[in-house]
Amino acid sequence: MKKIALSLVSLAALAGLAFGAHAADYPQKDKVITIVVPFAAGGPTDRVARDLSEALRKPLGGATIVVDNASGAGGSIGANKVARAAPDGYTLLLHHVGMATMPTLVRNIPFKVESDFEYLGMVNDVPMTLIGKPSLPASNFRELTTWIHQNKGKINLGNAGVGSASHLCGLLFQSAVKTDMVPVPYKGTGPAMTDLIGGQIDLMCDQSTNTTSQIEAKKVKAFAVTTAKRLTIPALKDLPTLQEVGLKDFQVTIWHGLYAPKGTPADVQKKINDALKIALKDPEFIKRQESLGAVVVSDKRMEPAEHKKFVLSEIAKWSPIIKAAGVYAD
Repeated sequence: MKKIALSLVSLAALAGLAFGAHAADYPQKDKVITIVVPFAAGGPTDRVARDLSEALRKPLGGATIVVDNASGAGGSIGANKVARAAPDGYTLLLHHVGMATMPTLVRNIPFKVESDFEYLGMVNDVPMTLIGKPSLPASNFRELTTWIHQNKGKINLGNAGVGSASHLCGLLFQSAVKTDMVPVPYKGTGPAMTDLIGGQIDLMCDQSTNTTSQIEAKKVKAFAVTTAKRLTIPALKDLPTLQEVGLKDFQVTIWHGLYAPKGTPADVQKKINDALKIALKDPEFIKRQESLGAVVVSDKRMEPAEHKKFVLSEIAKWSPIIKAAGVYAD
């Protein structure tokens, strides 16, 4: 019995050494690191992921990094894919505020946000913009609110799907202006933006990373931003904040964070976090994000523990809002 017990201990020790050696060699040259994005290609989160993958390559020793779009069910399909992946650092998740809304929004969610992931650090904060179709008969927010109240129950409010950033912002906006609108969910921001430009829907509230170029090209009408202060980038600097035009305490910032499956070795987590901190200081990455209105994280939320603390506080913030709206992503 003692011999068997000793043998098992020895095998466990050898397995640990083997895994430790693997972790020390991370990332291996012949292995691809996949960043899973739980939304469609071409959308705002996808853009952040592709910019980040470029910035991470050098600090991760020239590793090959690819983006895998696995959309659906309020972002939970892609998140579950990562939660169930091998905890070796080669499958990561880039997710936005959906990490905080899924526990309430998605019925029978197959994982626990709080305990099935390793938190690797925050990436950015992205403001939202309230935009309308080009033919909308309003040129400023005051005229927009008049038009909204004149057309109660007739206004089509587009979003990128239940649980998306645009959906959440839209819920808050309807509540703030005390007017119900007709929600029009799409499979991603791309098709929603196409229909907004074409006039098939009336309004949308979406991330500046997706709307700035359309606003700049005057393909849509822009009415306000959701930040506490006005933005400084040229295309958005003249837009008022929603608080400024009378919607008290209306502030929505969509953030992005990086995650790994639970059980990823601590030293692999540290390597990724160290690389992330370098990537977040990359001038080209910062330039790309700032050109779209996003602010790259430079505070303590870069640290895994603070990242997790922040997400838990966001769960507490969004849960009552979603429950009050009575919406769910199946």
